[in-house]
Amino acid sequence: MEKKLICVILIAALTACNQNKNSDTKASNSKGIDSLATSQAARELPTGPDTNVKITQEYAALAAKDAYFWAWPLVNMYNRRMAFKDVKELALSGPLLMAPLNQFTMLTDYVIPTERAIACPNQDVVYGIGCLALDQSPVVVQVPDFGKRFWVYQIVDLRTESFAKLGKMYDNKPGFYLLAGPDWKGEVPKGIIKVFRSSTNTGLVGPRVFLDDTKEDRKAIQEVLKSVVMYPLSDYDGKMKTIDWANIKKLPGGEGGKEEAVWVNPQTFFDELPIVLADAKPLPGEEAKYKQILAVVEAAKKDPKLKQAMIDAAVETERQVIKPLMEFRSWGIQLPFHWSGVTNGASWGTDYFTRTAVAKSNILVNAPNETRYFYQDLDSEGGRLNSSNKYKITFAKGQLPPVNGFWSLTLYNEHHFFEINKLNRYSLGTKNKTMAYNPDGSLTIYIQSVPTDAKTQNNWLPAVEKGDFSLYLRTYWPKEEVVNGKWTPPAVIKVE
Repeated sequence: MEKKLICVILIAALTACNQNKNSDTKASNSKGIDSLATSQAARELPTGPDTNVKITQEYAALAAKDAYFWAWPLVNMYNRRMAFKDVKELALSGPLLMAPLNQFTMLTDYVIPTERAIACPNQDVVYGIGCLALDQSPVVVQVPDFGKRFWVYQIVDLRTESFAKLGKMYDNKPGFYLLAGPDWKGEVPKGIIKVFRSSTNTGLVGPRVFLDDTKEDRKAIQEVLKSVVMYPLSDYDGKMKTIDWANIKKLPGGEGGKEEAVWVNPQTFFDELPIVLADAKPLPGEEAKYKQILAVVEAAKKDPKLKQAMIDAAVETERQVIKPLMEFRSWGIQLPFHWSGVTNGASWGTDYFTRTAVAKSNILVNAPNETRYFYQDLDSEGGRLNSSNKYKITFAKGQLPPVNGFWSLTLYNEHHFFEINKLNRYSLGTKNKTMAYNPDGSLTIYIQSVPTDAKTQNNWLPAVEKGDFSLYLRTYWPKEEVVNGKWTPPAVIKVE
């Protein structure tokens, strides 16, 4: 009995020992974890690269390629502002609209076919264009009473993102609207209906007013165009200003070559980038990206070899990555019959690929609820659209593009511009009142370089004389079935 009691006491003692040991171990581990957490919290992590550290040319080139791609649209917009900074008066220079910063100039008819400043122009609207410099002043945008006429003002920031909703689809009242930069803290004058705040100081305003392709409508539109005006806040007096756009100064020149004017130059890109990024503050999640490239740019200022490596990388990226984005078939949401498009137009966020693809191929698109675009480089069999062939596209009865505004089908050459033709016709759609419908109620548009027969000539969309071309379907103020993707364009059929 005594031996059994001793054994029980020993077992109890050993168990207690083990429990104490385990407890001590847990306490020790807990203390270690707490100590590690405290140490990490106490340690100050760097907010960006150490600019005193030597970097390699290969790394500089790598960083340069990435930055050149995602910042390409921003530098593009910055250089458009720079092109307008020395303009002193409203004028037309050949087909180009010229205006001092914080003002725009309006056309009085469709854009001239030789325009080469902005790819993919359209001949459905009367355009205006002007650059914003909101660091200099807020601006007032006048909206006249357009009556039943479709209108929309495209207003975008440095990232080509829309920051103001002005258009027939928004039911805006006629009157005065204010555009202000991110840091403006002034008092809003009496009579201003609404203030739209941009996240950047640089931007662009482009009014678009629908015009029927008739002499009668060309005359009818002139009076309302006179009140489509923008000016610095200091000129605001609460009274609607008017400008007779038909009589502004006309200057010679302004016509470019075959391609869009060069707005992004790899040789100067990294000199301009710090200025651009100072205006476009980083979006959430972009802070590290900004600091990384700015550190490399700073290092390149002290090392010509690094600078040259960055320029060479930009040249390579322009050739290998940016230039192919001119082809619509290279990107976008793929739709039936080889059409493509995007659903986040003018609202890119950090979708850098689509933002740059659109900026390269057809910069300054509207938001999808304002305009939904459909792009086409191919026929129904996947062959490249080319002037050596004839094509047709047929909208079944009741299946014309569903819009509250208007629709049009435009043809561009390989550089996404008009190529002059004898009919002076570059698009067909709502504005064309003489198109003939088929006996079954469908509508066929004929796309070819040679004339059609007399019966179908009003339905003929002339192709370029020689080479590849693209089609571009616009749906202004699209109905819900277009916005949600239930309606897409019919096939482009090659005619044997």
